Amino acid sequence: MTGKKRFVQVGAGGRAELFFAAIATDYRETSELTAFCDVNQTRMDYANKILTKKYYYPAANTYKAEQFEEMIAVEKPDAVIVTSIDRTHHHYIIRAMELGCDVVTEKPMTVDEKKCQEILDAVQRTGRNVRVTFNYRYAPHHTKAKEIISSGVIGEVFSVHFEWLLNTRHGADYFRRWHRDKRNSGGLLVHKSTHHFDLVNFWIGSQPETVFAFGDLRFYGKENAERRGITKFYDRSTRNPMAKDDPFALHMDQNEQHKALYLDAEHEDGYRRDQSVFGDGISIEDTMGVLVRYKNNAILNYSLNAYLPWEGYRIAFNGSKGRLEMEVIEQSYVNAGGEKSEEGALLGQKIIVHPMFGAPYQVEAEEGVGGHGGGDTVMLNDIFGTPVEDPFHRAANHIDGARSILTGIAANRSIRTGQPVNVNDLVKF
Repeated sequence: MTGKKRFVQVGAGGRAELFFAAIATDYRETSELTAFCDVNQTRMDYANKILTKKYYYPAANTYKAEQFEEMIAVEKPDAVIVTSIDRTHHHYIIRAMELGCDVVTEKPMTVDEKKCQEILDAVQRTGRNVRVTFNYRYAPHHTKAKEIISSGVIGEVFSVHFEWLLNTRHGADYFRRWHRDKRNSGGLLVHKSTHHFDLVNFWIGSQPETVFAFGDLRFYGKENAERRGITKFYDRSTRNPMAKDDPFALHMDQNEQHKALYLDAEHEDGYRRDQSVFGDGISIEDTMGVLVRYKNNAILNYSLNAYLPWEGYRIAFNGSKGRLEMEVIEQSYVNAGGEKSEEGALLGQKIIVHPMFGAPYQVEAEEGVGGHGGGDTVMLNDIFGTPVEDPFHRAANHIDGARSILTGIAANRSIRTGQPVNVNDLVKF
């Protein structure tokens, strides 16, 4: 008996290394990884190459997706890490719990209300635990915002204005890969905005009640490109002369990780990671606006655009005693195209408090180091190491995971119907 917590991981793609690298390096004494499960053997073999060559960790056993239950029976894990394609999260989360395991899942927890209800019911039925990896909660500047609001310095929060910008490097990347199909990802209002909606829930201590939204595909896609006068198109970019000078092209043969994870693995599942962002078949939006009323009567005005010149966000909280403003600039990245510490790394942040009857002042926050504003490192210790007492209660469970995606799921329904959506009509807790 080692006393270590045993993990297996489902999904060996771009998000996987964040978790298995943590176990293989900083948390060897408390956790161990025994197996990978994926639809693609080539990707699992590459994950094992990283484990052994980069982190000097023993290779994990590998199981194809149809061998998931066999893996649980053989490996006997304490918990399953789910980093597969979003639309499959619910399947592995539910079956893992039914087989006696806890779950650590990437965001979003799932992509629609039906799958969300199935997860909630499974937690109730099995008594197992689901942990959703909201690393943004742990970023020092986000924790500082929570601290300021909780202190009461701006009073009761009445409204929130939240603008998130994805640039033409990171934002475009969602339109090249499986995320471009809304069935896979729930669109950006679920896949990406789950982070943002969770932060608002976390910051103001409430949950969404009514949601209204607009959204459209205005920049990416073939029809939009044609409207702007583009006449030459291609299907995919790698080794394609037509894509040579296109700033939106992804050349997988020029990046070791992209080549190994995707290009070399295509023969197994046909997945193409480098589709043109100006091609047909895109069913997600790139321009979105959402209005939310919370149970505490606060109102959120939220905007997300995926084709802008810089990456980051601006947010303002308006309260009964003043206003809190925060601006954050993040490092842009392409998933699996570099070191995990580069993903969402902090380039700059500014927090200003405007008292109602006083001079504004800037609040200093610790400069986060590493991915997602420094949140990755703190969260990973919480999951794989020895958690310390957290007065901010940043660890997120299945209820947090559900409440974050339900804002986006409700927004998707509102976009389809043109009507406001009552979140309580989507699932029953």
